[in-house]
Amino acid sequence: MNTLIYYSFNVMILAAVILLVGMIKPKWILLWMDKPGRLPIIAIAGAIFMAGAVMFGEGNKQLQAEKAKQTQSQPQQKAKEEVPDLH
Repeated sequence: MNTLIYYSFNVMILAAVILLVGMIKPKWILLWMDKPGRLPIIAIAGAIFMAGAVMFGEGNKQLQAEKAKQTQSQPQQKAKEEVPDLH
């Protein structure tokens, strides 16, 4: 599996944990605020989730490029194997 895909799952899990904990106790996430609200928690978790989604998309794009590169090189190798060497 591509490392970007692997890390994107970790980032998305982090966003879910931040959202869950922030909805229950916003003070645990927003330590610097006196009376933190839940709306900033949603914004932070949403931004982290979007970053994870972008990482997942880029990882899939790299994976597809690697697969396409492999499938292009395999027919060339088979064509070389099928031609008999007359020397």
